[in-house]
Amino acid sequence: MTEIPRQARSVAIGAALQAARIITDYYGRVFTIDAKLHNDFVTEVDRKSEEVIIQHILRAFPDHAILAEETGKHRNESPFRWIIDPLDGTTNFIHGMPMFAVSIALEVYGQLAVGVVYEPLRKEMFVAERGKGAFLNDRKIRVSVTTEYNRCLLATGFPFKTFDFIDDYLNIFKTFMTQTAGIRRPGSAALDLCYLACGRFDGFWELNLNPWDIAAGTLIIQEAGGRITGFDGQNNFLYKGHVIGSNGILHDWMLSNIQKSLGEKISLL
Repeated sequence: MTEIPRQARSVAIGAALQAARIITDYYGRVFTIDAKLHNDFVTEVDRKSEEVIIQHILRAFPDHAILAEETGKHRNESPFRWIIDPLDGTTNFIHGMPMFAVSIALEVYGQLAVGVVYEPLRKEMFVAERGKGAFLNDRKIRVSVTTEYNRCLLATGFPFKTFDFIDDYLNIFKTFMTQTAGIRRPGSAALDLCYLACGRFDGFWELNLNPWDIAAGTLIIQEAGGRITGFDGQNNFLYKGHVIGSNGILHDWMLSNIQKSLGEKISLL
């Protein structure tokens, strides 16, 4: 892989902190809310946060490309691409639920190189750089070592934009609910992945995610020693959006249960 730009990590952290100031300033206040699709909302906070992040990145790297949730693609020809979710967990934010984050990742020639996820209210900064480990507030983190299914805690997100696979999804949920210590649905995929990376969760699965939901968290899991794949067990999941993450130990078990629950429909994903 081409060398990661020397300042990329610090630029991503700085952008996340700038966005967090906007987010926390608006938290609990009245603001404009628009609906993009059914159950898919955007606020003026999302837009302002994204604008600040993009400006911060392009000041440092004016030739880099951007893929952002609210404004789409910019400068697609660059081999360096930043993947941005300015406010992951918008619905939580709207309802005053304290579970949301800023997510920023850098792709270099299609390979994730830097990942930053910042939870503003708890001031938890998750950071990873390819080959250098994963960190929470400068403390190195690792995935859990849970081996027993009945002691593992899983996280997921319910389908909310399309319900084509809702019955199959509920079958997966039932399977895991009856075999594990429990399932949580916090409402921020970026944080779900980071909580998996630091051992708070043992596994995670979700359908129909976007690259900006999972890019940074994917690298953080990988650098923390975990495993993340698509529902087919392959690594080309970032732009398909159907994801299984785990501490590695439980991965084949999760994969097998999901594939059994979906049956032949797995080929449609």
